[in-house]
Amino acid sequence: MTPISRRAAIVQPFLAMDVMAAAAAKVRAGADVVRMEVGQPSAPAPRAVIAAAQNALATGRVPYTEALGLPALRARIARDYAERHGVSIPPERVVITTGSSAGFVLAFMSLFDAGARVAVPQPGYPAYRNILSALDLVPAPMILRAEDRFAPTAALLRETHARAPVSGALVMSPANPSGTVITEAALRDLCAATRSLGLPLISDEIYHGLSYGLPTETALRFDPEAVVINSFSKYHCMTGWRVGWMVVPETLVRPIERLAQNLYISAPYLSQIGALAAFDATEELDAVRDGYARNRTILLDALPGLGLGRVHPADGAFYLYADVANLTNDAADFCRRMLDEAHVAATPGLDFDPDLGSHHVRFSFAGSEAECHEAVARLRRWLG
Repeated sequence: MTPISRRAAIVQPFLAMDVMAAAAAKVRAGADVVRMEVGQPSAPAPRAVIAAAQNALATGRVPYTEALGLPALRARIARDYAERHGVSIPPERVVITTGSSAGFVLAFMSLFDAGARVAVPQPGYPAYRNILSALDLVPAPMILRAEDRFAPTAALLRETHARAPVSGALVMSPANPSGTVITEAALRDLCAATRSLGLPLISDEIYHGLSYGLPTETALRFDPEAVVINSFSKYHCMTGWRVGWMVVPETLVRPIERLAQNLYISAPYLSQIGALAAFDATEELDAVRDGYARNRTILLDALPGLGLGRVHPADGAFYLYADVANLTNDAADFCRRMLDEAHVAATPGLDFDPDLGSHHVRFSFAGSEAECHEAVARLRRWLG
């Protein structure tokens, strides 16, 4: 019998991907499913991105790049921080990664030794917990509270650290699954708290560019030593291209380079070429974001009448995290029946919150307006 490592055995499934597989199987069998289970833009990559990659492919050579990424792309990302946030970052501190997922692995491995406890938000992106566990690190949940708009705060971090000391903290804004944006004042306070506690801060900013009223700020404005992780997947509509980036302190550049050389060699060349062109597609991408805003309004207007009116603040990203306690105590079963009977795919909250997630469902509104209207009609028939 083939042995299974302890690490592989303890990592929990990513339920959104399991729902995605179940929905895809139904589609292959001929069903018409409204897909609201994964955080994936339905819009294609911008035209300029596709053209740049095609032109590069036409040369016939698709090489490795330096482990830290194409110098031109690193410089363009650094320029973007200056233009958007007024933050000056040397391009040498920018690391190109194989999506944000590789960024988390590199950040965790370069910052923490085995056994270290890392504070993470709950509810929160499940891969945080699962990657930490796979690396013999311990996720320490910061239980988010309604009175804080379900956003992490300096007080919550201090409480978590006081219960059992942590070696670092990770925050996300806009958040998955809730869409909550950490306000400028709260982010400033969080950065001050991590500095005073002597803890490294990892800021997941993958949904920057996707907010609906509240501005999104980078942690680098308040802590130049923060480790920032971002990606071209969400705002730039490049999920399958698998290209992201980190901004790291100067002292981490060479350690992360050594890890990246051995783990990944480099992010895909064609994806980096496309990512460089993505900065010239703002008008096209903002139009996609405006479509998300309309989808958000459709759902926020309709869900209360379906018994799904209690949602976390949907300030950004493209999710609604709905409390379904008045309909079920088993969100996983609820999502299975919703897929089987209403042909609407959504993700049960246990993916994001192992304690209270059985009462929640996450709906992604990254699809079209027509799909959102159709999902509402199907849910109305199913729940009515």
